[in-house]
Amino acid sequence: MLILLPPSEGKSQGASEHSLDLDSLSFGATLTSKRREVLERYGWEISEVPLGAAIEIYTRVLYQALSYNSLSPTAKSRADSQILIFSALFGVLRLTDQIPYYKLKMKSADWSGELPQTLDDLERELIVDCRSSTYSTVWRPDPAITVQVKVFQVKEGKRSVITHMSKKFRGELTRALLQGKPLKNPQELGVLAQKAFNSELLNPSEGQPYQLNLLIPAP
Repeated sequence: MLILLPPSEGKSQGASEHSLDLDSLSFGATLTSKRREVLERYGWEISEVPLGAAIEIYTRVLYQALSYNSLSPTAKSRADSQILIFSALFGVLRLTDQIPYYKLKMKSADWSGELPQTLDDLERELIVDCRSSTYSTVWRPDPAITVQVKVFQVKEGKRSVITHMSKKFRGELTRALLQGKPLKNPQELGVLAQKAFNSELLNPSEGQPYQLNLLIPAP
């Protein structure tokens, strides 16, 4: 299983002063050259800067709900191997990659050429896509095994899209995925989601992925 996450808009400063080592980042064999190009384009220098693991840099709503540090060792191991974070500056990262604090908006043109070549061949049976629309443009995985997660507020039977706080529920779902038994298909994901949320799983159509709707009661 792969879990696709956006970064957090708010970020923390790293704690250790080191030179940013692009070669050490995940997927360095295919993305180092592009990462250097993007860094140079936006005026970033590879020098002594405060670094931290991505899971320490990205700290806001989704990641607070995920609460990585409180996971069991087994769940942490799953998170380290199964979560991919999409980044405007680095393309895609794993939780343990050492990166600096940065601010940059995702531009599809920067990464939509390289990321499919890097990620299309990753071994997986199920992809849970918790990205926002901005980050989903840079890689569209196989819809036959992908579940796109959407969050709606329900009030008097009517649904409305939740924007900022949808991150909280995506983080809670991610935590549940890491703590539960390994899932192999969208149907198993639908069953797990129903235990934690009022939810529905919609079948794919016309080349689109499955859609998991989390239905959150209005306060």
